[in-house]
Amino acid sequence: MKLPVPPPTINDILLRTGLNILSNPEMKVALKEWNRKYYYWEQFRQLPMPAGISAEKAWAARKIYSFGQAREFPLRDRGGRHFSYWLPEQAQEWLHLIDRNSAVSARLEGMPSREERIRYIISSLMEEAIASSQIEGAAVTRKEAKEMLRSNRAPANRHEQMVVNNYRAIEEIRRNLKDASLTVEAIRRLHSIVTEGTLDTPADSGRFRRSPEDDDVKVFDGEGTILHTPPSGAELEERMNRLIAFANDDSEFMHPVVKAILLHFWVGYDHPFVDGNGRTARAIFYWHMLRSGYSPFEYISISRIVLKSSGQYMRAFLHSELDGGDATYFIMYNLRVIHDAASEIMRHIARKNEEAARSAGMLRKFPGLNHRQREILGDALKKPGRIYAIRRHAQIQNVAYGTAYADLMDLAKRGLMLKTKSGRNYVFIASEGFEAKLQADADHTL
Repeated sequence: MKLPVPPPTINDILLRTGLNILSNPEMKVALKEWNRKYYYWEQFRQLPMPAGISAEKAWAARKIYSFGQAREFPLRDRGGRHFSYWLPEQAQEWLHLIDRNSAVSARLEGMPSREERIRYIISSLMEEAIASSQIEGAAVTRKEAKEMLRSNRAPANRHEQMVVNNYRAIEEIRRNLKDASLTVEAIRRLHSIVTEGTLDTPADSGRFRRSPEDDDVKVFDGEGTILHTPPSGAELEERMNRLIAFANDDSEFMHPVVKAILLHFWVGYDHPFVDGNGRTARAIFYWHMLRSGYSPFEYISISRIVLKSSGQYMRAFLHSELDGGDATYFIMYNLRVIHDAASEIMRHIARKNEEAARSAGMLRKFPGLNHRQREILGDALKKPGRIYAIRRHAQIQNVAYGTAYADLMDLAKRGLMLKTKSGRNYVFIASEGFEAKLQADADHTL
């Protein structure tokens, strides 16, 4: 990756031009558009400028405009300067849409069944685990990884182990950490989970970098170019304590999504571990989102969309570091990704609504079926080849094994499901032509 060109410093520009550029009417119009896009210097200097205004002068105007709105947070760069950010109009719009979509989908409204909700959550957890691993270089396909996770097959290599580890980390957050404060032990625990069996030196799992032996740890691109040099390991104890204080401090309001993104950035910048920092950073992002009440993020995969634009992800990090610690670049990139992921779940719910509407009329003609059986038949109408196991049905519906068995056996007796064996266990599958039989029985009841 070619390193970004550092932007000019504001002081140098002002010494040459003064502040009169801010009074230019064309400049005011341009500033609104520039701040909406939030271009970095390399892209900014290629834009058309108001008459008589150089790219350097326009850049200074944009920086001056944002200074009064910038807010520092406790992360410091290697020189001791605070990072800061502000929220341009586009960022505020994305935050509003993310909040609105999260509220609408908080209970997966529109999903026709508990079966459908649980299947979607599990599928999304798999997607997140796979994509987060692929971002870090895991050479594994989605098909292979999903087959491994669904079948509980043991990972065959380090790449598959990364996927399993990420899946376990997300499950750990959902089950045990989302209602707790962040601690050093929790960060170490998450790192231990995401790196188990994947490091050259197993003892590095869950261990912060030490100085001087780990001070050669740097972030490289695929061609060996150094992209980022993290702070010394000697500083990490104090820096991690500040991160934890920031994560748990609710005394001053900061939008929870913004804070989750900044926590992600902070872990990436400090790079506290020898390896596995990106996976750990994304895990902490999810922790804060779930802790802050954004429950839909249990089933929204951010990494799958990041994977499609991983070069932009790294550039957003570099731009924030190179432009005087302006984390706005990283925030803007991540807000777009989060908005896209949240919009995707809304489209999914809309599709499920349409599918449910097509099958609802047919299924409501059977007063003798309970709601659990209706859910299975509704699911089978969409996926005729799907296999239904008794124990899985019991788990999803939160009923006893005997009740689940009775549900499925009744459907088999009606000729709607076929009972067969998989190994030692009985399983059920929609019988051939069951949709036609449903329609015929429905017509008969009219």
